[in-house]
Amino acid sequence: MEKTKNKYSIIVPTYNERLNIALLVYLVFKHLRDVDFEIIIVDDGSPDGTQQVVQQLQELYGHDRILLRARAKKLGLGTAYIHGLKHASGNFVVIMDADLSHHPKYLPSFIKKQLETDATIVTGTRYVKGGGVHGWNLMRKLTSRGANVLAQTLLWPGVSDLTGSFRLYRKSALEDIISSCVSKGYVFQMEMIVRASRKGYHIEEVPITFVDRVYGISKLGGSEIVEYLKGLAYLLVTT
Repeated sequence: MEKTKNKYSIIVPTYNERLNIALLVYLVFKHLRDVDFEIIIVDDGSPDGTQQVVQQLQELYGHDRILLRARAKKLGLGTAYIHGLKHASGNFVVIMDADLSHHPKYLPSFIKKQLETDATIVTGTRYVKGGGVHGWNLMRKLTSRGANVLAQTLLWPGVSDLTGSFRLYRKSALEDIISSCVSKGYVFQMEMIVRASRKGYHIEEVPITFVDRVYGISKLGGSEIVEYLKGLAYLLVTT
């Protein structure tokens, strides 16, 4: 990949990701060989030893490349991004999950798309040609697709995948968008992209295949679905 003067801060929130985080970090380094980047791991007091693994990764890759910015307890996804952003030294920020559902092999495509289009935001999408989902049963696929179609119909955000959380932002834009958001948890992703669209930011998409987590337990449950519907109603009223 062509070298640029850009620096990319990759924010990865973690909670009980001891079995995934080392592989994720290895894959990021593998796929971003000629890119200036740092990985900011925001761990919410994982009891499984995630932080100890990250500390070992810091010894291996360097404390300047792997930043552990831990918090005492689970405080939510949205605040994890805000916390990580405070420590980001790059002019671009990537947000991605730690559980390998977002494969780092797509990062060069995100960067390339941004460089080609001068986009403010590049978001991964499961719902265009070349994108998809692997490892979900039919009910979960239908639930996800239905939630996305419902949001598309009501909010008209101008992007095909509202609930995805694999994105690249120009840092200044992310700071602006986050300051406008009030949602927490999984609705936060949807609110960020809707706010960005309403603010007129240039958004591009890259097809990705979302892979269900390899190790550990999914943190998405019935309460998140209720939260999603409440968030959708809120955004319908406020945007």
